[in-house]
Amino acid sequence: MQGQCRSAAAENDKEAAIRFSATIALILVLSTVGLTYEIAAGRVLAPFFGTSLLTWTTVIATVLGGFSLGSALGGILAERPRAVALRNARSALVATAVLMAVSPTLLGLVHAWGARGTGGMILSVVLVFFPASVFVTLPSPLLAKLAIEARPDREGSSLGFVLAAGSVGAIFGAILAGFVTLPLIGSTATFAACGAVALLCLPLIRGGHPGNPGVIIAAAGFVAFAGFAGSPACQYESGLSCLHVVQRGPEVRLVSDGTVQAAERVTPVEDGGGTVELVLSYTEWLWARLDRDLGPKASVLFVGGGGYTLPTKLLASRPEAQAVAVEIDPLVTKVVRMHMPGAAEMIMQTGYDASEDDRADGRLGIVHADGRVYLNETDQRFDAAVMDAFSSGSVPAHLVTRETFADCARSSMARSM
Repeated sequence: MQGQCRSAAAENDKEAAIRFSATIALILVLSTVGLTYEIAAGRVLAPFFGTSLLTWTTVIATVLGGFSLGSALGGILAERPRAVALRNARSALVATAVLMAVSPTLLGLVHAWGARGTGGMILSVVLVFFPASVFVTLPSPLLAKLAIEARPDREGSSLGFVLAAGSVGAIFGAILAGFVTLPLIGSTATFAACGAVALLCLPLIRGGHPGNPGVIIAAAGFVAFAGFAGSPACQYESGLSCLHVVQRGPEVRLVSDGTVQAAERVTPVEDGGGTVELVLSYTEWLWARLDRDLGPKASVLFVGGGGYTLPTKLLASRPEAQAVAVEIDPLVTKVVRMHMPGAAEMIMQTGYDASEDDRADGRLGIVHADGRVYLNETDQRFDAAVMDAFSSGSVPAHLVTRETFADCARSSMARSM
């Protein structure tokens, strides 16, 4: 009798065994999913709370906290009977899929319920992104245990491969989110894709009770619906920007990461001079200074293209003037061409790619590059340099250093003298 029990237990363990390569692959894939989810979380916050050091700090701390709790709980679950542990791991993957796919919708609901400011941002991040971060890590301790058991007497190298797979997966996840999924399919589809990958891992976790297939089918249907029918977090999205175009009466506004970046009247004021009316107060202040100090043949560098309203104003009011606008995100320029008629007309008539030919016949040179990099590398000189770059509600930190303003001064000094 005792021998039969031992034989049955051994048979169950054999049945529940997963190949070493499969456990390593699962750890790598789940780590990739976790990091992709983390970076997508930082991006999807932008329309609601902007992009800043605070938002990214909160996302990273929250997701890492979820990973830590998930690992601790997963370790406890890994010590339970094998069939129970495997069932729990599969249930965690189903929960991961649903929670990741629904994250953008939950974030919108929390914001609609009144979450505002730093406190509201922290609350939103914890409520929306912490649970999925816990569940995606729950299977990893069990997988690590299975990997070590699969290679008796080689525990050290097995553990090393487990740790390496987690690190390599994190690298893949960061690259995948930043260079592939977010720029190409956007935040909402990226969350759904993370959920779909979690579900695809289920067949590899074999053994124990298979669970309710209806639940898995329902979860798959929900993830697919969230990916194809879910509202996109951004109207236009790249790896750098989350853009919306808002029509307010006669004005069209370009909103980037939740902050109004530029505005233009759909029908410019007819004053007989062919000028363009500015809408935002800060652009009016900048233009007042430029208009006072610059001559008719001025050459001006604009660090930050945005809605191209200031370069458009300059070139419309001074037919012999020239400008170079350095805009880091080509998508911003594309959206301006589509939705801001005054700036779009100026770009069409006078714009050229200044990164390829700085002696082109056009008057508005456009460079798609980081403003600091352009200042470091350019030999061109201007009569004035305008710092008009924003990330959410602030100027990027590397553009407010002494070195940056020294480069701005250098770029305009020689021509002015």
